[in-house]
Amino acid sequence: MQTIKCVVVGDGAVGKTCLLISYTTNKFPSEYVPTVFDNYAVTVMIGGEPYTLGLFDTAGQEDYDRLRPLSYPQTDVFLVCFSVVSPSSFENVKEKWVPEITHHCPKTPFLLVGTQIDLRDDPSTIEKLAKNKQKPITLETAEKLAKDLKAVKYVECSALTQVRPHTLLCNLTHTHTHSPHTCMSEERHMLHAPSQAHASPYHKHVRTSSVTPTHLHHPEITQDTCS
Repeated sequence: MQTIKCVVVGDGAVGKTCLLISYTTNKFPSEYVPTVFDNYAVTVMIGGEPYTLGLFDTAGQEDYDRLRPLSYPQTDVFLVCFSVVSPSSFENVKEKWVPEITHHCPKTPFLLVGTQIDLRDDPSTIEKLAKNKQKPITLETAEKLAKDLKAVKYVECSALTQVRPHTLLCNLTHTHTHSPHTCMSEERHMLHAPSQAHASPYHKHVRTSSVTPTHLHHPEITQDTCS
């Protein structure tokens, strides 16, 4: 079975961890959200072929700037995330995140991902931004940045309302299958799903951390197929 390694980057508190937990469990993490999401392996079907998708979350805070790149070797595709209601996180896409990943992995493709779109029309959020003379990031603005930065595509979603997380991951896997470039290094740091995952078209959640959030003890198993 082919393996795809995906690393998720972006400012802290933009919803990266919630997005991954929402996708892998079909639930919004209302009880506990870890600073860094545990690595997961998910089996997905693409055009009738099974792929093991390794999802790697990273911490966006500056305290982790030296440690974060250790997760980059052998990355097949990046998700560069920002919140559509956080203009600063959007600005950091071009000021920090894309320069960082292209420095370490110059040929590895990436998707630009707008998160928290459920808040784009939220009155209290709009009012809060207006006090700082700011507005939510529009679809058109984000798509333009994706084009300028040569992202494969722009995708936006909401972990809370479950809007398009599946579409996002399908775009991710298709990006890899159409790109020959992988971030190379001497060692391979990659998740491997257990043998039973190889024979099933369903999610197989493989924990690689000794810390287990209470709400993830019994993740749901749901079919995931990308045509």
